[in-house]
Amino acid sequence: MLSKPHCFQMNQIPSPMSKSPMSSPEMDAGIWSNLPEELLERILSMLPLKTFMVLRSTCKHFKSLLFSPTFISKHSSSNSSPFSSFLMLSHPQCYPHFPLYDSPLGAWRNFALSLSELLPCAAGPVSLLSISNGLLCFSLPSSSSFVVCNFLTKSSRVIEYPTYPFHFELLTLVSTPVGYNIFMLSSESSTKTRTIVYDSKVQSWQNLISLDTILSDNHHQEGVHFNGSLYFSTPEPFSIVNFNLESGKWERHNTELPGELVFVRLVSDEGKGKMYLIGGIGGNGISRRMKIWELCEGKNWVEIESVPEMMCRKIMSVCYHNYEYLYCFWHQGLICVCCYAWPEILYYKVSRRTWHWLHKSPSVPERWACGFRWFSFVPELYASV
Repeated sequence: MLSKPHCFQMNQIPSPMSKSPMSSPEMDAGIWSNLPEELLERILSMLPLKTFMVLRSTCKHFKSLLFSPTFISKHSSSNSSPFSSFLMLSHPQCYPHFPLYDSPLGAWRNFALSLSELLPCAAGPVSLLSISNGLLCFSLPSSSSFVVCNFLTKSSRVIEYPTYPFHFELLTLVSTPVGYNIFMLSSESSTKTRTIVYDSKVQSWQNLISLDTILSDNHHQEGVHFNGSLYFSTPEPFSIVNFNLESGKWERHNTELPGELVFVRLVSDEGKGKMYLIGGIGGNGISRRMKIWELCEGKNWVEIESVPEMMCRKIMSVCYHNYEYLYCFWHQGLICVCCYAWPEILYYKVSRRTWHWLHKSPSVPERWACGFRWFSFVPELYASV
């Protein structure tokens, strides 16, 4: 039973006469109701965070404790998340469910997002576009807006499109401890695109300089956040460019890329300050091998691994050599290689230097269509919208 002032009340305790010799001494229920707020917060903060997340729905005061200085200092300073980490699948035939693969447990979970609760303005289907540090960015075409959500805190923010009509590409959400940015490109012509960035700190759009370089024609590959910039590859002749989120300027990354490349993808391990290049090797537009390189000292690409021949053949065959279907991302020590037309993931475990397949989710029907978008989802309690 919960009392209103402090949301806590002891259950009735048997009288001393019925108490066994080994039982604990009685505690007056009034003691709990008269505890100072600071002491109550301290006691409750000792609970496992997963347990407290279940209890928070019982009382508004409990819910508010999540953002008290005691809770924030205890849980936001932890090096590891108290929650699991997931590979999340977005596919039209699974909507509104988003199958989750719990990577530490190695098991599938069928996670039904409560979109109606967090997205009350959604009059039609929504599209999951990007995930960063526990925040999810959806597009709501019917209301000409984006929505950024944190499903742990059940909070969201609706952000209207900067213009009407609005056509965008390469949208990338970048969440940091002080806020987040939504980056995208909007075409002005066949050779020039505008750079548009939303800054949550000022809650406004910035229409920045145009880019006269055509970026990768792979619309499934997001920008790669590394050292405060977003990195992209260009089509042939291949090169790497980066956009500095602080200065709002584009720069060309002057490093020599490996030879005989057919396609280029980038991923980064921001925790260890490493960037990797995944590329197809071949000729006449046909990739016959796939390798991984690491950027060393910001200057040279050093080969570290090759995809085993049979795995390489499979990933190339499922994309029918349409390399614009291939995209890559980093997830908790894994380099994930995905195909827009295939329900499986080929991933490389960096620490063990081994390759594996993540097989199709049980939620995906036997007859599927294109549209497989995979994301790295690591829930973060204090990622603010």
